[in-house]
Amino acid sequence: MSENTFKEPEVIAEPEKVEEAPVKKVKKKKKENAILKGIQSVLDGTILTKELVVKSLPFIFYITFLAILYIANSNYSEKKIMEIEKVKKEIKELRSESISVKSKLMYYSRQTEVIKRIGVYGIKESVKPPHKIYVDNDTTKNHSYKK
Repeated sequence: MSENTFKEPEVIAEPEKVEEAPVKKVKKKKKENAILKGIQSVLDGTILTKELVVKSLPFIFYITFLAILYIANSNYSEKKIMEIEKVKKEIKELRSESISVKSKLMYYSRQTEVIKRIGVYGIKESVKPPHKIYVDNDTTKNHSYKK
């Protein structure tokens, strides 16, 4: 039989570094060129002649219509909200004015204030209490109206 022996490990040489930077720059340039071509095709209108775009034009118009409706609806609702706030403010002002007018009316309708105000015209307060007038017969039934 054979004897067991240890093999010497092989020395592996380190691989030379491959420069990847120029390759990445080339990829970036390709991406930049694709983006520039896309922008250029949008600006000059050639994108509209492509088959995929032509087929999806009805959907694009539908989405555009919905976007316009959405914008118009938001503007309408904002105007209504501003109008509601304006009316709320006006209601608060009118309510406070109403309260102040009611308090002035209550003050001026007091008996002492009425006496002071009519005293200027020479009218005086009656000191005799009022008395009731009693009528035994109803005189309004016998009246006939001429036509």
